[in-house]
Amino acid sequence: MIDISKLTISATHNHLISGDFSAKDLAEACLKEIEKHNSRLFAYLEVFDDVFLQAEESQKILEKKRTDAPLLAGIPIATKDNILIKGHIASCGSRILEHYRAVYDAFAVTRLREAGAVFLGRTNMDEFAMGSSTENSAFGVTKNPYDESRVAGGSSGGSAVAVAMNGALGALGSETGGSVRQPAAFCGLVGLKPTYGAVSRSGLVAMASSFDQIGPLAKTVDDVRILFEGISAHDKKDSTSRVSNARITPRKNHQEALSVGVLRLTDEGGLDAGILKNYRQSIQTIKDAGYKVTEIEIPLMKYVLSVYYIIMPAEVSSNLARFDGVRYGFFKEGADILGDYSNTRGFGFGDEARRRILLGTYVLSSGYYDAYYNKARVVQKMIKESVHKLFGQFDVLALPTVPEPAFKIGEKTNDPLRMYLSDIFTTLANVAGIPALSVPSGNVSVDGVFLPTGIQFVGSEWSEDTLFSIGETFERQIKKTEV
Repeated sequence: MIDISKLTISATHNHLISGDFSAKDLAEACLKEIEKHNSRLFAYLEVFDDVFLQAEESQKILEKKRTDAPLLAGIPIATKDNILIKGHIASCGSRILEHYRAVYDAFAVTRLREAGAVFLGRTNMDEFAMGSSTENSAFGVTKNPYDESRVAGGSSGGSAVAVAMNGALGALGSETGGSVRQPAAFCGLVGLKPTYGAVSRSGLVAMASSFDQIGPLAKTVDDVRILFEGISAHDKKDSTSRVSNARITPRKNHQEALSVGVLRLTDEGGLDAGILKNYRQSIQTIKDAGYKVTEIEIPLMKYVLSVYYIIMPAEVSSNLARFDGVRYGFFKEGADILGDYSNTRGFGFGDEARRRILLGTYVLSSGYYDAYYNKARVVQKMIKESVHKLFGQFDVLALPTVPEPAFKIGEKTNDPLRMYLSDIFTTLANVAGIPALSVPSGNVSVDGVFLPTGIQFVGSEWSEDTLFSIGETFERQIKKTEV
Protein backbone atom coordinates (compact mmCIF):
# COMPACT_ATOMS: atom_id res chain seq x y z
CA MET A 1 0.00 0.00 0.00
CA ILE A 2 1.34 3.44 -0.98
CA ASP A 3 1.58 5.95 1.88
CA ILE A 4 1.34 9.34 0.16
CA SER A 5 2.17 11.18 3.40
CA LYS A 6 5.73 9.79 3.35
CA LEU A 7 6.46 10.52 -0.31
CA THR A 8 8.25 13.44 -1.89
CA ILE A 9 8.43 14.03 -5.63
CA SER A 10 12.06 12.90 -5.82
CA ALA A 11 11.42 9.76 -3.76
CA THR A 12 8.32 8.97 -5.80
CA HIS A 13 10.27 9.34 -9.03
CA ASN A 14 12.80 6.78 -7.79
CA HIS A 15 10.01 4.36 -6.84
CA LEU A 16 8.40 4.77 -10.27
CA ILE A 17 11.71 4.20 -12.08
CA SER A 18 12.46 1.14 -9.90
CA GLY A 19 9.02 -0.28 -10.60
CA ASP A 20 7.99 -0.39 -6.92
CA PHE A 21 4.62 0.90 -8.09
CA SER A 22 3.16 2.30 -11.31
CA ALA A 23 1.82 5.76 -12.16
CA LYS A 24 -1.68 4.26 -12.08
CA ASP A 25 -1.08 2.80 -8.59
CA LEU A 26 0.09 6.20 -7.41
CA ALA A 27 -2.89 8.01 -8.91
CA GLU A 28 -5.24 5.47 -7.33
CA ALA A 29 -3.64 6.05 -3.91
CA CYS A 30 -4.23 9.81 -4.24
CA LEU A 31 -7.82 9.27 -5.37
CA LYS A 32 -8.46 7.15 -2.27
CA GLU A 33 -7.18 9.98 -0.05
CA ILE A 34 -9.41 12.43 -1.92
CA GLU A 35 -12.41 10.14 -1.45
CA LYS A 36 -11.60 9.87 2.26
CA HIS A 37 -11.16 13.57 3.00
CA ASN A 38 -12.68 15.78 0.32
CA SER A 39 -16.29 15.62 1.49
CA ARG A 40 -15.17 17.21 4.78
CA LEU A 41 -12.39 19.54 3.65
CA PHE A 42 -13.64 20.46 0.16
CA ALA A 43 -10.26 20.93 -1.48
CA TYR A 44 -11.39 19.74 -4.91
CA LEU A 45 -14.27 21.17 -6.90
CA GLU A 46 -13.89 18.35 -9.41
CA VAL A 47 -11.81 15.20 -9.78
CA PHE A 48 -11.17 14.47 -13.46
CA ASP A 49 -12.56 11.29 -14.96
CA ASP A 50 -9.49 10.70 -17.16
CA VAL A 51 -6.95 10.37 -14.33
CA PHE A 52 -6.16 6.71 -15.06
CA LEU A 53 -5.81 7.39 -18.79
CA GLN A 54 -3.33 10.15 -18.00
CA ALA A 55 -1.46 7.79 -15.66
CA GLU A 56 -1.20 5.15 -18.38
CA GLU A 57 0.32 7.71 -20.77
CA SER A 58 2.76 8.77 -18.05
CA GLN A 59 3.72 5.15 -17.48
CA LYS A 60 4.67 4.87 -21.16
CA ILE A 61 7.04 7.82 -20.71
CA LEU A 62 8.56 6.19 -17.62
CA GLU A 63 9.06 2.86 -19.37
CA LYS A 64 10.38 4.39 -22.58
CA LYS A 65 12.85 6.84 -21.07
CA ARG A 66 13.79 4.85 -17.95
CA THR A 67 16.54 6.76 -16.13
CA ASP A 68 16.07 9.78 -18.43
CA ALA A 69 12.39 10.16 -17.60
CA PRO A 70 11.39 13.65 -16.37
CA LEU A 71 11.15 14.01 -12.58
CA LEU A 72 7.48 14.93 -12.91
CA ALA A 73 6.46 11.92 -15.02
CA GLY A 74 3.61 10.15 -13.25
CA ILE A 75 3.44 12.73 -10.43
CA PRO A 76 -0.18 13.56 -9.40
CA ILE A 77 -0.83 17.31 -9.44
CA ALA A 78 -3.77 19.42 -8.27
CA THR A 79 -4.57 22.61 -10.18
CA LYS A 80 -6.31 25.79 -9.04
CA ASP A 81 -9.62 26.47 -10.73
CA ASN A 82 -8.36 29.61 -12.51
CA ILE A 83 -5.66 27.76 -14.47
CA LEU A 84 -6.97 26.46 -17.80
CA ILE A 85 -6.90 22.77 -18.67
CA LYS A 86 -8.33 22.09 -22.10
CA GLY A 87 -11.76 20.47 -22.07
CA HIS A 88 -12.30 21.02 -18.34
CA ILE A 89 -14.31 23.64 -16.50
CA ALA A 90 -12.40 26.65 -15.17
CA SER A 91 -14.96 28.47 -13.05
CA CYS A 92 -12.56 30.62 -10.97
CA GLY A 93 -14.78 29.77 -8.01
CA SER A 94 -17.54 31.94 -9.53
CA ARG A 95 -21.11 31.36 -10.71
CA ILE A 96 -20.40 33.61 -13.67
CA LEU A 97 -18.05 30.97 -15.15
CA GLU A 98 -19.66 27.92 -13.57
CA HIS A 99 -20.06 26.09 -16.90
CA TYR A 100 -17.15 27.55 -18.87
CA ARG A 101 -14.84 24.92 -20.39
CA ALA A 102 -11.31 25.84 -21.34
CA VAL A 103 -10.48 25.58 -25.03
CA TYR A 104 -6.70 25.45 -24.50
CA ASP A 105 -4.12 24.53 -21.88
CA ALA A 106 -2.37 27.15 -19.78
CA PHE A 107 1.34 27.34 -20.62
CA ALA A 108 2.24 25.94 -17.18
CA VAL A 109 -0.14 23.03 -17.76
CA THR A 110 1.41 22.36 -21.16
CA ARG A 111 4.86 22.26 -19.56
CA LEU A 112 3.72 19.76 -16.90
CA ARG A 113 1.79 17.70 -19.42
CA GLU A 114 4.91 17.39 -21.60
CA ALA A 115 6.82 16.22 -18.52
CA GLY A 116 4.24 13.48 -17.94
CA ALA A 117 2.48 14.88 -14.84
CA VAL A 118 -0.99 13.58 -14.00
CA PHE A 119 -3.69 16.20 -13.38
CA LEU A 120 -6.05 14.97 -10.69
CA GLY A 121 -8.59 17.78 -10.70
CA ARG A 122 -9.34 21.43 -10.11
CA THR A 123 -9.25 22.91 -6.63
CA ASN A 124 -11.47 25.35 -4.78
CA MET A 125 -10.52 29.02 -4.53
CA ASP A 126 -11.77 32.44 -3.54
CA GLU A 127 -13.84 33.84 -6.39
CA PHE A 128 -11.48 35.14 -9.09
CA ALA A 129 -8.68 34.77 -6.49
CA MET A 130 -10.15 37.55 -4.32
CA GLY A 131 -9.63 36.60 -0.71
CA SER A 132 -7.36 35.28 1.99
CA SER A 133 -9.43 32.37 3.27
CA THR A 134 -11.17 30.47 0.43
CA GLU A 135 -14.47 31.49 2.02
CA ASN A 136 -15.42 33.57 -1.04
CA SER A 137 -15.91 30.62 -3.39
CA ALA A 138 -19.39 30.41 -4.86
CA PHE A 139 -19.35 26.66 -4.22
CA GLY A 140 -18.40 26.32 -0.56
CA VAL A 141 -15.65 26.84 2.01
CA THR A 142 -12.41 24.86 2.06
CA LYS A 143 -11.49 23.82 5.61
CA ASN A 144 -8.11 23.62 7.30
CA PRO A 145 -7.02 19.96 7.77
CA TYR A 146 -5.42 20.81 11.15
CA ASP A 147 -8.67 22.26 12.53
CA GLU A 148 -11.81 22.03 10.43
CA SER A 149 -13.35 25.02 12.18
CA ARG A 150 -10.63 27.22 10.65
CA VAL A 151 -9.85 28.54 7.20
CA ALA A 152 -7.29 27.01 4.85
CA GLY A 153 -6.07 30.41 3.69
CA GLY A 154 -6.56 31.81 0.24
CA SER A 155 -7.08 32.29 -2.45
CA SER A 156 -5.26 29.03 -3.25
CA GLY A 157 -6.73 27.25 -0.22
CA GLY A 158 -8.02 24.31 -2.22
CA SER A 159 -4.60 23.63 -3.75
CA ALA A 160 -2.94 23.81 -0.33
CA VAL A 161 -5.42 21.44 1.31
CA ALA A 162 -5.22 19.02 -1.64
CA VAL A 163 -1.53 18.50 -0.83
CA ALA A 164 -1.91 18.69 2.97
CA MET A 165 -4.56 15.95 2.96
CA ASN A 166 -2.33 13.77 0.72
CA GLY A 167 -4.70 14.19 -2.21
CA ALA A 168 -1.78 15.24 -4.45
CA LEU A 169 2.01 15.35 -4.32
CA GLY A 170 2.10 18.95 -5.50
CA ALA A 171 -0.23 21.69 -6.66
CA LEU A 172 -0.39 24.83 -8.72
CA GLY A 173 -1.88 27.95 -7.18
CA SER A 174 -1.77 31.58 -8.18
CA GLU A 175 -0.34 34.60 -6.36
CA THR A 176 -1.59 38.18 -6.50
CA GLY A 177 -0.85 39.33 -2.97
CA GLY A 178 0.18 36.19 -1.08
CA SER A 179 -2.36 33.63 -2.27
CA VAL A 180 0.17 30.77 -2.46
CA ARG A 181 2.35 31.60 0.54
CA GLN A 182 -0.44 32.34 3.04
CA PRO A 183 -2.36 29.04 2.58
CA ALA A 184 1.00 27.25 2.51
CA ALA A 185 1.76 28.69 5.97
CA PHE A 186 -1.73 27.84 7.28
CA CYS A 187 -1.49 24.24 6.03
CA GLY A 188 2.14 23.40 6.89
CA LEU A 189 3.45 23.49 3.31
CA VAL A 190 6.11 25.19 1.22
CA GLY A 191 4.85 27.79 -1.25
CA LEU A 192 6.66 29.91 -3.84
CA LYS A 193 5.78 33.24 -5.38
CA PRO A 194 8.17 33.41 -8.39
CA THR A 195 9.78 36.49 -9.91
CA TYR A 196 7.18 38.32 -11.99
CA GLY A 197 7.55 36.98 -15.52
CA ALA A 198 9.33 33.76 -14.55
CA VAL A 199 6.15 31.74 -15.11
CA SER A 200 3.87 32.53 -18.03
CA ARG A 201 0.42 33.94 -17.26
CA SER A 202 -0.96 32.47 -20.47
CA GLY A 203 -4.01 30.45 -19.44
CA LEU A 204 -4.23 32.00 -15.97
CA VAL A 205 -7.52 33.88 -15.68
CA ALA A 206 -6.49 37.42 -14.79
CA MET A 207 -7.32 39.13 -11.53
CA ALA A 208 -4.66 41.88 -11.35
CA SER A 209 -2.38 41.40 -14.33
CA SER A 210 0.66 43.30 -13.04
CA PHE A 211 0.79 41.16 -9.87
CA ASP A 212 -0.56 37.71 -10.88
CA GLN A 213 1.83 34.75 -11.01
CA ILE A 214 1.33 30.98 -10.98
CA GLY A 215 3.23 29.39 -8.09
CA PRO A 216 3.76 25.84 -6.77
CA LEU A 217 2.84 24.33 -3.40
CA ALA A 218 4.30 21.11 -2.00
CA LYS A 219 5.51 19.39 1.16
CA THR A 220 9.22 20.21 0.79
CA VAL A 221 11.42 22.94 -0.66
CA ASP A 222 12.92 20.44 -3.11
CA ASP A 223 9.45 19.49 -4.37
CA VAL A 224 8.60 23.16 -4.93
CA ARG A 225 11.91 23.61 -6.77
CA ILE A 226 11.10 20.69 -9.07
CA LEU A 227 7.64 22.07 -9.83
CA PHE A 228 8.99 25.57 -10.40
CA GLU A 229 11.64 24.34 -12.80
CA GLY A 230 8.92 22.37 -14.56
CA ILE A 231 6.69 25.39 -15.23
CA SER A 232 9.27 28.17 -15.59
CA ALA A 233 10.22 28.95 -19.19
CA HIS A 234 9.87 31.75 -21.71
CA ASP A 235 6.50 31.90 -23.44
CA LYS A 236 6.33 33.95 -26.62
CA LYS A 237 2.54 34.22 -26.23
CA ASP A 238 2.92 36.17 -22.98
CA SER A 239 4.45 39.63 -23.31
CA THR A 240 5.29 39.66 -19.57
CA SER A 241 7.18 36.34 -19.78
CA ARG A 242 10.90 36.95 -19.32
CA VAL A 243 14.14 35.01 -19.17
CA SER A 244 17.30 35.71 -17.21
CA ASN A 245 20.85 34.42 -17.37
CA ALA A 246 20.59 33.88 -13.63
CA ARG A 247 18.13 31.04 -14.27
CA ILE A 248 20.64 28.99 -16.29
CA THR A 249 23.56 29.13 -13.86
CA PRO A 250 24.22 25.95 -11.83
CA ARG A 251 22.72 25.76 -8.35
CA LYS A 252 25.21 26.43 -5.57
CA ASN A 253 25.20 26.20 -1.82
CA HIS A 254 25.18 29.88 -0.89
CA GLN A 255 25.26 29.35 2.86
CA GLU A 256 28.76 30.70 3.49
CA ALA A 257 28.19 33.98 1.65
CA LEU A 258 24.55 34.64 2.47
CA SER A 259 23.62 37.62 4.59
CA VAL A 260 20.04 37.82 5.82
CA GLY A 261 18.16 40.98 6.71
CA VAL A 262 15.41 40.08 9.17
CA LEU A 263 12.48 42.42 9.69
CA ARG A 264 12.52 43.99 13.15
CA LEU A 265 9.22 43.34 14.94
CA THR A 266 8.09 44.24 18.46
CA ASP A 267 5.34 43.29 20.87
CA GLU A 268 3.59 46.56 20.00
CA GLY A 269 3.13 45.79 16.32
CA GLY A 270 -0.23 44.03 16.65
CA LEU A 271 1.33 40.71 15.66
CA ASP A 272 -0.11 37.56 17.25
CA ALA A 273 2.03 36.64 20.28
CA GLY A 274 2.47 33.05 19.14
CA ILE A 275 3.55 34.13 15.66
CA LEU A 276 6.03 36.64 17.09
CA LYS A 277 7.54 33.97 19.37
CA ASN A 278 7.80 31.55 16.45
CA TYR A 279 9.39 34.24 14.28
CA ARG A 280 12.06 34.96 16.89
CA GLN A 281 12.77 31.25 17.19
CA SER A 282 13.05 31.06 13.39
CA ILE A 283 15.58 33.90 13.37
CA GLN A 284 17.64 31.97 15.91
CA THR A 285 17.41 28.91 13.67
CA ILE A 286 18.77 30.99 10.78
CA LYS A 287 21.67 32.15 12.98
CA ASP A 288 22.35 28.60 14.14
CA ALA A 289 22.61 27.53 10.51
CA GLY A 290 25.56 29.89 10.06
CA TYR A 291 24.01 32.76 8.16
CA LYS A 292 24.88 36.41 8.83
CA VAL A 293 21.77 37.95 10.40
CA THR A 294 21.02 41.65 10.80
CA GLU A 295 17.78 43.18 12.04
CA ILE A 296 16.44 45.80 9.63
CA GLU A 297 13.56 48.12 8.89
CA ILE A 298 12.11 47.78 5.39
CA PRO A 299 11.68 51.31 4.02
CA LEU A 300 8.09 52.23 3.06
CA MET A 301 6.81 48.86 4.37
CA LYS A 302 3.86 50.61 6.01
CA TYR A 303 2.66 51.80 2.58
CA VAL A 304 2.88 48.47 0.76
CA LEU A 305 -0.58 47.17 1.69
CA SER A 306 -2.21 50.50 0.82
CA VAL A 307 -0.51 50.57 -2.58
CA TYR A 308 -1.59 47.00 -3.24
CA TYR A 309 -5.22 47.63 -2.32
CA ILE A 310 -5.40 50.59 -4.71
CA ILE A 311 -3.68 49.09 -7.76
CA MET A 312 -5.15 45.58 -7.41
CA PRO A 313 -8.87 46.54 -7.43
CA ALA A 314 -8.23 48.97 -10.28
CA GLU A 315 -6.93 46.08 -12.38
CA VAL A 316 -9.75 43.84 -11.13
CA SER A 317 -12.28 46.40 -12.35
CA SER A 318 -10.68 46.38 -15.79
CA ASN A 319 -10.16 42.61 -16.08
CA LEU A 320 -13.62 41.62 -14.90
CA ALA A 321 -15.40 44.06 -17.22
CA ARG A 322 -15.39 41.30 -19.87
CA PHE A 323 -17.83 39.18 -17.85
CA ASP A 324 -21.07 40.80 -18.96
CA GLY A 325 -23.15 37.83 -20.14
CA VAL A 326 -22.85 38.86 -23.78
CA ARG A 327 -19.80 36.92 -24.95
CA TYR A 328 -19.59 33.90 -22.64
CA GLY A 329 -20.39 32.75 -19.15
CA PHE A 330 -23.46 33.25 -16.97
CA PHE A 331 -26.35 35.40 -18.30
CA LYS A 332 -29.45 36.70 -16.51
CA GLU A 333 -31.88 38.66 -18.63
CA GLY A 334 -33.11 42.11 -17.63
CA ALA A 335 -35.71 44.54 -18.95
CA ASP A 336 -33.16 46.15 -21.32
CA ILE A 337 -29.45 45.97 -22.17
CA LEU A 338 -28.50 47.81 -18.97
CA GLY A 339 -30.70 45.40 -17.03
CA ASP A 340 -28.95 42.47 -18.71
CA TYR A 341 -25.58 43.74 -17.52
CA SER A 342 -26.85 44.57 -14.05
CA ASN A 343 -28.57 41.24 -13.48
CA THR A 344 -25.77 39.16 -14.96
CA ARG A 345 -23.03 40.79 -12.92
CA GLY A 346 -25.16 41.29 -9.81
CA PHE A 347 -26.15 37.62 -9.60
CA GLY A 348 -22.99 36.17 -11.18
CA PHE A 349 -20.44 37.86 -8.93
CA GLY A 350 -20.21 37.36 -5.16
CA ASP A 351 -19.91 40.09 -2.54
CA GLU A 352 -16.11 40.33 -2.51
CA ALA A 353 -15.83 40.48 -6.30
CA ARG A 354 -18.44 43.25 -6.45
CA ARG A 355 -16.69 45.11 -3.62
CA ARG A 356 -13.34 45.12 -5.44
CA ILE A 357 -14.91 46.04 -8.79
CA LEU A 358 -16.55 49.06 -7.12
CA LEU A 359 -13.32 50.07 -5.37
CA GLY A 360 -11.38 49.74 -8.60
CA THR A 361 -13.91 51.70 -10.61
CA TYR A 362 -13.78 54.43 -7.97
CA VAL A 363 -9.99 54.82 -7.96
CA LEU A 364 -9.95 54.85 -11.78
CA SER A 365 -12.72 57.44 -12.10
CA SER A 366 -11.84 60.82 -13.60
CA GLY A 367 -12.16 62.63 -10.28
CA TYR A 368 -9.90 60.28 -8.32
CA TYR A 369 -7.46 58.73 -10.84
CA ASP A 370 -4.67 61.16 -10.00
CA ALA A 371 -5.44 61.28 -6.29
CA TYR A 372 -5.30 57.50 -5.81
CA TYR A 373 -4.18 55.33 -8.72
CA ASN A 374 -1.39 57.54 -10.05
CA LYS A 375 -0.04 58.22 -6.56
CA ALA A 376 -0.09 54.49 -5.79
CA ARG A 377 1.99 53.82 -8.90
CA VAL A 378 4.50 56.49 -7.85
CA VAL A 379 4.81 54.95 -4.37
CA GLN A 380 5.11 51.48 -5.90
CA LYS A 381 8.14 52.67 -7.87
CA MET A 382 9.65 54.08 -4.67
CA ILE A 383 9.07 50.76 -2.90
CA LYS A 384 10.78 48.85 -5.70
CA GLU A 385 13.77 51.18 -5.58
CA SER A 386 14.10 50.97 -1.79
CA VAL A 387 13.91 47.15 -1.86
CA HIS A 388 16.51 47.05 -4.64
CA LYS A 389 18.86 49.06 -2.42
CA LEU A 390 18.35 46.54 0.41
CA PHE A 391 19.52 43.76 -1.87
CA GLY A 392 22.75 45.69 -2.29
CA GLN A 393 23.36 44.97 1.40
CA PHE A 394 21.64 41.59 1.92
CA ASP A 395 21.23 38.43 -0.13
CA VAL A 396 17.87 37.55 1.40
CA LEU A 397 15.20 39.21 3.53
CA ALA A 398 13.29 37.22 6.16
CA LEU A 399 9.91 38.07 7.66
CA PRO A 400 6.83 36.20 8.87
CA THR A 401 4.49 34.85 6.22
CA VAL A 402 1.33 35.63 8.17
CA PRO A 403 0.46 37.92 11.13
CA GLU A 404 -1.61 35.22 12.85
CA PRO A 405 -2.39 31.49 12.60
CA ALA A 406 -5.38 30.22 10.63
CA PHE A 407 -8.47 32.04 11.89
CA LYS A 408 -11.98 30.71 12.42
CA ILE A 409 -14.32 30.28 9.46
CA GLY A 410 -16.65 33.30 9.44
CA GLU A 411 -14.50 35.31 11.83
CA LYS A 412 -13.58 38.02 9.31
CA THR A 413 -16.22 37.74 6.60
CA ASN A 414 -18.05 40.85 7.85
CA ASP A 415 -14.89 42.88 8.36
CA PRO A 416 -13.04 43.21 5.01
CA LEU A 417 -10.33 45.46 6.44
CA ARG A 418 -9.34 42.83 9.01
CA MET A 419 -9.28 40.25 6.22
CA TYR A 420 -7.08 42.46 4.04
CA LEU A 421 -4.55 42.77 6.89
CA SER A 422 -3.85 39.05 6.45
CA ASP A 423 -1.71 40.12 3.47
CA ILE A 424 0.42 42.59 5.43
CA PHE A 425 3.68 40.61 5.08
CA THR A 426 3.13 38.93 1.70
CA THR A 427 2.21 41.84 -0.59
CA LEU A 428 5.75 43.28 -0.58
CA ALA A 429 6.98 40.60 -3.01
CA ASN A 430 4.05 41.15 -5.37
CA VAL A 431 4.29 44.95 -5.36
CA ALA A 432 8.05 44.74 -6.01
CA GLY A 433 7.81 41.87 -8.53
CA ILE A 434 10.37 39.75 -6.64
CA PRO A 435 10.34 36.08 -5.53
CA ALA A 436 9.41 34.88 -2.05
CA LEU A 437 9.41 31.41 -0.52
CA SER A 438 7.31 30.44 2.52
CA VAL A 439 8.71 27.54 4.54
CA PRO A 440 7.04 25.84 7.54
CA SER A 441 8.56 27.15 10.78
CA GLY A 442 6.76 25.05 13.37
CA ASN A 443 3.43 25.33 15.13
CA VAL A 444 1.52 27.82 17.23
CA SER A 445 -0.84 26.64 19.97
CA VAL A 446 -4.32 28.15 19.75
CA ASP A 447 -7.15 26.92 21.99
CA GLY A 448 -5.30 23.66 22.57
CA VAL A 449 -4.76 23.03 18.84
CA PHE A 450 -1.33 23.19 17.20
CA LEU A 451 -1.61 25.19 13.97
CA PRO A 452 1.19 25.48 11.38
CA THR A 453 2.84 28.75 10.47
CA GLY A 454 5.72 29.80 8.24
CA ILE A 455 8.59 32.15 7.64
CA GLN A 456 9.21 33.65 4.22
CA PHE A 457 12.49 34.32 2.50
CA VAL A 458 12.38 37.16 -0.02
CA GLY A 459 15.01 37.67 -2.71
CA SER A 460 15.89 39.97 -5.58
CA GLU A 461 14.68 39.22 -9.10
CA TRP A 462 15.65 35.75 -10.39
CA SER A 463 17.07 34.66 -7.03
CA GLU A 464 14.84 31.59 -6.68
CA ASP A 465 17.88 29.28 -6.42
CA THR A 466 19.19 31.32 -3.49
CA LEU A 467 15.78 31.07 -1.80
CA PHE A 468 15.72 27.30 -2.34
CA SER A 469 19.19 27.04 -0.80
CA ILE A 470 18.35 28.89 2.41
CA GLY A 471 14.90 27.26 2.48
CA GLU A 472 16.38 23.76 2.37
CA THR A 473 18.89 24.62 5.09
CA PHE A 474 16.15 26.08 7.30
CA GLU A 475 13.97 23.04 6.62
CA ARG A 476 16.75 20.69 7.79
CA GLN A 477 17.38 22.74 10.93
CA ILE A 478 13.68 22.70 11.82
CA LYS A 479 13.53 18.93 11.40
CA LYS A 480 16.51 18.56 13.72
CA THR A 481 14.73 20.50 16.46
CA GLU A 482 11.59 18.41 16.02
CA VAL A 483 13.40 15.10 16.51
